[in-house]
Amino acid sequence: MGHEKTLTGLIAALAGANLIYGPGMLESGITFDIAQLVLDNEFAKMIKHTVRGFGVNKEALAVDVIKEIGPAKNFLAHTHTLRHMRSQSQPELIDRKGIEDWKAAGGTDIYQRAAEKVKSILENHKPEPLMEDVSTKIRSIIKETENELGVSKK
Repeated sequence: MGHEKTLTGLIAALAGANLIYGPGMLESGITFDIAQLVLDNEFAKMIKHTVRGFGVNKEALAVDVIKEIGPAKNFLAHTHTLRHMRSQSQPELIDRKGIEDWKAAGGTDIYQRAAEKVKSILENHKPEPLMEDVSTKIRSIIKETENELGVSKK
């Protein structure tokens, strides 16, 4: 499911769309899942990272480093790799550990990690209050709509 959602969103984003439809939705919108919303947020961040593009220049191509190290050698320990590794996407929920490290860390799947993040958000998140003018505007819209619909506030 995550693969399908990411590819669907990525294809649209690469074509120029700047809106992703259906975060948190499953079964063509019949079901909403808050853990899926957290997962879709991560997928959207990765899509945005990809759409921003990648530099194709001497530094990014690292031809000199490739020549220096040679085939079948260790690029990971090279200073060039260390300097550029943070430019990759940095997912929170996608686990890039090897199998043994993953098992040692509890062996949770991506959905379990998303559900834990939801729990943490619900227990700990303190949203910034709306600015007073925004709050006043929202209240006026609600009051106007209630008046138009003949809804009385009890």
